[in-house]
Amino acid sequence: MIELQFPVLGQSLPTDHGYLLYSALSGLIPPLHSDGESVAVGPISGQWTGNGVLALASPRSRLRLRLPAEQIASVLPLAGKALDIGGHRVRLGVPTVQTLVPAPALAAKMVTIKGFMEPETFLAAAQRQLDELGIHGKLGIPVLQDASRAGEPRRKVMRIREKKVVGFALHATELTAEESIILQERGLGGRRKMGCGFFAPVRPRSR
Repeated sequence: MIELQFPVLGQSLPTDHGYLLYSALSGLIPPLHSDGESVAVGPISGQWTGNGVLALASPRSRLRLRLPAEQIASVLPLAGKALDIGGHRVRLGVPTVQTLVPAPALAAKMVTIKGFMEPETFLAAAQRQLDELGIHGKLGIPVLQDASRAGEPRRKVMRIREKKVVGFALHATELTAEESIILQERGLGGRRKMGCGFFAPVRPRSR
């Protein structure tokens, strides 16, 4: 598995863009809709500005696709393409190929597991999936820091057409190098083409 990173050029995106991005990409690369779980699509980073909008920031804002190396050619036509994502127009730049890098701590912005919408039962279900992958790290749900809801689990909501899907941010710690790569390749939960279950190394905080 490798990671293909396309610069995302534009002004803004909806904060909740997982399903909208998947729909736009599938319109350009139809096999993306039907190739099973071989491709994972990461959420695009940006600066939250309020009102459900992310401001894009180059070079940090990138479309990240994880897929087997032999499938790179199938998604290269995305380079240079314009996307309409919920009324926000962006263009994809020329991609770079990155190898997955092990790290002892990984984080996913949103993980969804069907039927588990409360933090305690969700965490237990996620741990069962981690055990099935043979990974012995620890899982945790980050908590909110703002004063009005401090200490609450970081619950996430994704809109898919008229349906709302509930998930949680999730971090994994105490991973070996091999476990870290497996978790980045396999992810946890569902909707991995909509930005869910996409684990990336946690960057150390600068002092």
